[in-house]
Amino acid sequence: MNLSIIIPIKDEAGSLPELLAEIGATFSSDFEIIAIDDGSRDNTWEVLQELSKQYNFLKAIKFQYNCGKATALSYGFSVAKGKYIATMDGDLQDNPAEIPEMLKMLDSSDLVSGWKKKRHDPWHKTIPSVFFNLAVSIVCGQRLHDFNCGLKVYKAEVAKSVKLYGDFHRFIPLMASWNGFKISEKVVEHRARRYGSSKYGVSRLVSGFLDLVTLMFLNKFAIKPLHFFGTLGLFACMAATVIFGHFGYEWATTGVLRVRPLLVLAGFAFVSGVQFISLGLLGEMLNSKLHATSLPSTVNIETTEK
Repeated sequence: MNLSIIIPIKDEAGSLPELLAEIGATFSSDFEIIAIDDGSRDNTWEVLQELSKQYNFLKAIKFQYNCGKATALSYGFSVAKGKYIATMDGDLQDNPAEIPEMLKMLDSSDLVSGWKKKRHDPWHKTIPSVFFNLAVSIVCGQRLHDFNCGLKVYKAEVAKSVKLYGDFHRFIPLMASWNGFKISEKVVEHRARRYGSSKYGVSRLVSGFLDLVTLMFLNKFAIKPLHFFGTLGLFACMAATVIFGHFGYEWATTGVLRVRPLLVLAGFAFVSGVQFISLGLLGEMLNSKLHATSLPSTVNIETTEK
């Protein structure tokens, strides 16, 4: 199998016949489509069952309830058989005819992400998206114009190296870059929605930034939690020690110890600092059991041994 196309779907029954026909006209052989019904409440699953009888390259999968796009993609990556993997949305806004050109770009890249330069979405989706993509690029140092574009192509090892949950599918290029893979971008056609309604709103901007903070923390401190909690703890303890020293000197020279709010705050800071350090040590103890001698699963090993 050369290519696996993964399509997460939720309530897109109207667009599926046309989408499958377009993909079938774009690729002649040696490919598969993995369509994942992520808890749709319309007749998406019935449509997929009928289309499976018509197209032997279609593998339809149904989730009992809505698990989220990240879970659907992660499952699709795990069962994909292709040397290359493409992902796209099921709402006909992505054009499958873009995929062959993107596959050619994999000769010099490991992941090619689509860029919907000219979008046919309302302003309350496009403007927040611009700010979000710019912020992610600045914070993470991986410049892309459209992190959340559903149209992407991967070498199979790239897709299988990223660990997705929650809404982390937005940051797949970022996680792949952290795993040492080369990322590139291609301007792709974005078509206006003709069926159904969008599943995303303005609230996605807030949740996106919170997910970014979570991802940055996990990437930097998941293996060494003491570096984060210990730094906070040491800073709090040092500040408390300086304040204690000031009050101790005053007590020694005047014989009077005045209990002021600053002294109480120093006591609180010292106790909090000890707790932060203890929390970091507990995290290190857990990690020592999980990661003592094992390489990360995302590391590819090469050797010259024959």
